Amino acid sequence: MLPEVIAALRREGGNRMRSAIAGDERLADTELATWDDPGLFGPASVAWRVHGESSMLIGGLRALLLQTLHPLAMAGVADHSDYRHDPWGRLHRTGRYIGATTYGNTATAEHVIAMVTRIHGRVEGTAPDGRHYSAADPHLLAWVHDTEVDSFLTAYDRYGSGRLTDAERDRYVAEMAETGRRLGADPAPTTRAELTEALEAYRPECRYGRQARSAVRFLLTPPVPLALRGPYGVIGAAAVGLLPTWARRMMYLPLLPGIDPLAIRPAATALTRGVGWLMSAPATMDRDDHLLTSP
Repeated sequence: MLPEVIAALRREGGNRMRSAIAGDERLADTELATWDDPGLFGPASVAWRVHGESSMLIGGLRALLLQTLHPLAMAGVADHSDYRHDPWGRLHRTGRYIGATTYGNTATAEHVIAMVTRIHGRVEGTAPDGRHYSAADPHLLAWVHDTEVDSFLTAYDRYGSGRLTDAERDRYVAEMAETGRRLGADPAPTTRAELTEALEAYRPECRYGRQARSAVRFLLTPPVPLALRGPYGVIGAAAVGLLPTWARRMMYLPLLPGIDPLAIRPAATALTRGVGWLMSAPATMDRDDHLLTSP
């Protein structure tokens, strides 16, 4: 009796967790990868392993925090995004993009990339410092792409359930370069070393201006339901702990000595393991149904 109750609670918890992350944007069965059409990557890819982990929650927030530091990228978000009024909607759409490009069939992945490209073509304006920005700028697209790839990989290395070899890290960066190039990012690094070098080259362009400060405050203290404030606080603290030292200093987000290894890491590890248990194992291909069994 008890195992059945636990299984039922696990299914219910998993469904609620998936709904919170993906909402109505979850992929339909007809959109998922199959053995005949494994999509952009396929079940043997490192992307399937990394993106099927709950460490993505921490990596995603880390990426958003980093992205605020580029004034032109931040201006585009501030002027054209409704993240303050509809943060969950933005989360759901982002979750669908990652899910579609990772676990969708080729048509699904290409459709969502084309849709995002069209949206980028309409996003342009003038930043507070007077410079023109465009979301279709290959240089800005590369910044967003690089911060996401670096953040997902960094979060997986710290909080993922497995461990990647150096070769697998390079392979992951190369796999992600496929989506980066399709979106228009130029250049798109293909190795971990190239990715580190690319992010370092952006540092002179980074600033912590008014728009960035406002976005960081919102990202770290969003209007979440009371029951989620504790878990979200753990995710936020873990994301801050994974930021490069130069970025934390620029954002005035110092870590107290010892707090990350002694408090934040154990709490975040327990949280990601619990979420991972609820949402089951990383995605696998079901040979009987020839469909992806999504996480």
